[in-house]
Amino acid sequence: MASSERSALLTYRLCGGSGEEERGRERGRGRARAAAAPRKLPTFLGVVVPTLLSMFSVVLFLRLGFVVGHAGLYQALAMFAVAYFIIGMTVLSVCAIATNGALDAGGAYYMISRALGPEFGGSIGIMFFLANVCGSALYVLGLVEAVVDSFGVPPGQKVGTGVHVLPQSYWYELLYGTILLALCLVVCLVGASIYAKATFLIFLIVAGVLGTILISFFATRPIGVPIRLPHFNGSEIENGSFTGFSLATLRDNLGGGYGVDYTTGQMMSFSSVFAVMFNGCTGIMAGSNMSGDLKRPSYSIPRGTISAVLFTYLVYNLLAFFMCATCNRTLLQKDYGFLRDISIFPPLVTVGIYAATLSAAMSNLIGASRILYALARDDLFGRALALAKKTSASGNPIMAVILSWLVVQLVLFSGKLNTIAGVVTTFFLLVYATVNLACLALEWASAPNFRPTFRYFTWHTCLLGIAGCCVMMFLISPVSASASLGFLLLLLLALHYLSPSSTWGYISQALIFHQVRKYLLMLDVRKDHVKFWRPQMLLMVQNPRGSARLIDFVNDLKKSGLYVLGHVELQDLDALPSDPLQAQQDSWLGLVDKLNVKAFVSLTLAPSVRHGVRQLLFTSGLGGMRPNTLVLGFYDDAAPQDGLAQHPAFTSAREEVPLGFPPVRAPAAPKLLSAREYVGIVADALKMLRNVLLARHLESLDKAWELRRAASSPPSIHVWPVNLLRPDSARYADTCSLFLLQMACVLNMTRAWRRAHLRLFLCVEAGAMPHAQEDKLRQLLKDLRIQAQIQLVPWDAVVSLHWQAQRAPPGGPALAEEESTVNFPANATQVSDEYVCAANKLILEQGPAPAVRFLYLPRPPADTSLYPLYLHHLDLLTRDLGPTVLVHGVSAVTSTQL
Repeated sequence: MASSERSALLTYRLCGGSGEEERGRERGRGRARAAAAPRKLPTFLGVVVPTLLSMFSVVLFLRLGFVVGHAGLYQALAMFAVAYFIIGMTVLSVCAIATNGALDAGGAYYMISRALGPEFGGSIGIMFFLANVCGSALYVLGLVEAVVDSFGVPPGQKVGTGVHVLPQSYWYELLYGTILLALCLVVCLVGASIYAKATFLIFLIVAGVLGTILISFFATRPIGVPIRLPHFNGSEIENGSFTGFSLATLRDNLGGGYGVDYTTGQMMSFSSVFAVMFNGCTGIMAGSNMSGDLKRPSYSIPRGTISAVLFTYLVYNLLAFFMCATCNRTLLQKDYGFLRDISIFPPLVTVGIYAATLSAAMSNLIGASRILYALARDDLFGRALALAKKTSASGNPIMAVILSWLVVQLVLFSGKLNTIAGVVTTFFLLVYATVNLACLALEWASAPNFRPTFRYFTWHTCLLGIAGCCVMMFLISPVSASASLGFLLLLLLALHYLSPSSTWGYISQALIFHQVRKYLLMLDVRKDHVKFWRPQMLLMVQNPRGSARLIDFVNDLKKSGLYVLGHVELQDLDALPSDPLQAQQDSWLGLVDKLNVKAFVSLTLAPSVRHGVRQLLFTSGLGGMRPNTLVLGFYDDAAPQDGLAQHPAFTSAREEVPLGFPPVRAPAAPKLLSAREYVGIVADALKMLRNVLLARHLESLDKAWELRRAASSPPSIHVWPVNLLRPDSARYADTCSLFLLQMACVLNMTRAWRRAHLRLFLCVEAGAMPHAQEDKLRQLLKDLRIQAQIQLVPWDAVVSLHWQAQRAPPGGPALAEEESTVNFPANATQVSDEYVCAANKLILEQGPAPAVRFLYLPRPPADTSLYPLYLHHLDLLTRDLGPTVLVHGVSAVTSTQL
């Protein structure tokens, strides 16, 4: 009933553990037990009996008349239809999941955690634990109610007569409940096998009582039943009537007649009565939890569960009709034990009520302890549940039983069955909704390994089950439903951020894959537009130890675009027994997690770095998500520093540097590529129409310090959108210059750099109308919606050095409004070292020192023999400049249109 895992959890193999070694030992013991105890239960004993016992209990014997008396026949039948529609959809989902693989301990917790991942599984596991705890308390209170009804001193009398000797009050009933719960505790501590062996006997008793009740409707003559009700000044007596089958009685009971519940004093309504009634419809997963002990699980679970559900539905409807046709409303509403009064053998009904209710209370307590034990073994809550792992020599989780007993004892303080019925119903509806969600997610993910042998379900039935559960939760109690969902959300967030990773598999990954594949196919590169361009970075990293700050900087520069960390391993696969990159993949992914960057990792084997970069440029990405910008560290003689050793992510007291990366290159060690090969990589990328960024001194960029001083003195970003190595052809509005402006603007738009100020340097010569050039540039910035401060920089002395070296008449830089790409001749780098050093000095003089500089990167010369000279000039140009990014763009990236 209120426990859906009653008998289910008794003979269950418990999964999980704390640590891989413990899990391995437990799996070994589980396999040994499975081999020693072969599957032997048939469908009836393994599925039908546990499910029927779970669903026939308090509601059947003590609350069905209450439901019919308040709601009337029509509304009661409607309640049954709604309730069984909800659990029917859930049964289809349970059967689908149960026949897709063997289940283990924890019932719904195991299903959901292994389907949806530890966050959902752990949070629903706690909710399911609370549902079983409240269910156990509900049955104990129901049993107390039955005992007091049979042996209690009548209201208004101080001394009872005959067997009516038990005093009645809140504290006395709490005492009786505590004693009965202690009896359940003793049985559970001795072992669940005591209850398991008596399951069939209890079922026979319940079946006999049910048969007696059905016969009594026909065999008992019409009688009057005096009902003694508690009253503020003692008690009062009302008369109920058993009329036998009467058309007049049936007519009187067709419609609803909601009144006051005599045990709580609260006015009843459709939702409150439904909350009580729904407790008789739970327990549908009791059979699926027995999968490890069934001869044919995939055959027995669907057939046994569906058969039990249909049987209980028919019994509830038949009994509702018989009650409406034979009992007046007063008897139904105000005498919860009237079935004993009209029975042909009342003691048997009493025994049936006691047996069914006590077994339900014990099995809920056992179920709660097994769920708690499974949660503890899975280590989802760390030390909080560490105590629940302890077991007896026979494997009985005694500490989990004791902890569950303590929680049930606390719930007993609520005092009345009807008080907690709504809470129990809300918890179970939430669990059932999540089971449907798990099946829906598996179906939508279209994973090849989701092949349940039970096929009578679709995603429509899952959605209907979810919708039905959610609607009824809020109809029954909006406050309880909202509080339960809020508590579930808190558990989800806590487990997401605090729980360790698991090896169960995450359905979210399958769903994400399914959706990403669909949307990648929809991402049509032919529909690209410059308005929606964004940088998609491929950062080549030789050793992350020397590139930690560069990795973080490019993460800021990507502007929600694709970010790939590329690495080339110089080895030959033909000479290796296996792929060495597989072992490195986890280290790189761990690096991405530790540095908290949103990046993919792409590793490759190649005979040379240049070939490897070509491979990555050709193959990285998928569909419309491919790198359009290559980022390289600068090629110089500076000794690399281990940036990871000082990175905050690796310098906390609890962290070391566990990643398997080699030490940084020693200053005297040879490099993996030559200067010619390095420039060749730049040339290759430009030929492949990729933008290129060369980053120098980025490891000296302390972003944390820059952010701290931003409050008092905002940092600046210096932008030099002129080709300083070709002053004779410099343009401020060609494609490369505009791309450089865009990169600086993108960096300025990120949250970390939002306080920084852009400073744009306009190099002018005397007599070249500098103010006119400034006005044009300012208008360009306005059209591009870029906020930057323009600073005029006279550079006559610097340009004169260039013309002296070229021995050609000087000319000034032109400010062109049209975008164009300058194709440099082979002698493009034929500028003197003196000129380049003067340009470097000019940049340094524009103080104060910025956080980072963006400079124009000229295209490499066509003559490959000039590659070393080209790199030499770049070295001179950027020497001692601090963090600097050389940029060459081939993409049109700016737009003045809406």
